[in-house]
Amino acid sequence: MKLEEVLLNRSENKCELCSSANAVTVYEVAPHAKNDESNCIMICAKCRAQIEKKEDLDSNHWKVLTESMWSEVPGVQVVAWRMLNRLKNESWAADALDMLYLDDEKLEWAKATGDHESDGSTELHKDAYGNVLSTGDTVLLTQSLNVKGSNVNGKVGTLIKNIRLVPENTEQIEGRIEGQVIVILTKYVKKQTS
Repeated sequence: MKLEEVLLNRSENKCELCSSANAVTVYEVAPHAKNDESNCIMICAKCRAQIEKKEDLDSNHWKVLTESMWSEVPGVQVVAWRMLNRLKNESWAADALDMLYLDDEKLEWAKATGDHESDGSTELHKDAYGNVLSTGDTVLLTQSLNVKGSNVNGKVGTLIKNIRLVPENTEQIEGRIEGQVIVILTKYVKKQTS
C-alpha cells in the first residue's frame, strides 16, 4: 500500500490537524531521514499555508489543536507543538502547550526547525501597495530602474510577467527585463490584477 493511501485511511480523508475534508494532501514534517507514516500527515490547504507562513495565522482556526494535539501520530504531535508555540500569546494556546507532553525524542524533533522560536508573524512578499505577491504573478514597475553592471533599463510601467519570489528576502523578487533575469525590490512594483 502506498504511503498516501495509508495516510488517507488513517486520517479518514480529513486534515489531521483541523479535521477539514477540503483538499487534503501529504505534509512531510521536517526534518526526517525518510518519509513514513509517523513523520507524514494529511493536512488541508489552509493549515499548510499557515504552517509554511504563506498566510497570516488565524488563531480561531487553530483552536482545534486542543483536541488534535492528543493524536497518537508523532507528526501531528510535533506540528501541534510548533503551532501552539507560534500562538503562545493566546491564553488557550499557552494552556494547551502546558498540557502537551512530548518525549525527549519528539521534543528534539519539534525544536529542530526553530519554528517554535517564531512569534507567529508571517512575512509575505508584498508590493508597494501592500498586495501579497506570489510566484507567477505579473507586476508593473512603479519606478525606473537601472541595473548595475548592465545596460538593462526598466522604465516606469514596464510589465514583468511570471515573477519568482526570493525565499530568503521578502523585499525581493526576480523577474525578466529585456531577456535578463534581475532582482527587483518589491517596493518598486505593483501587482497586476486581472
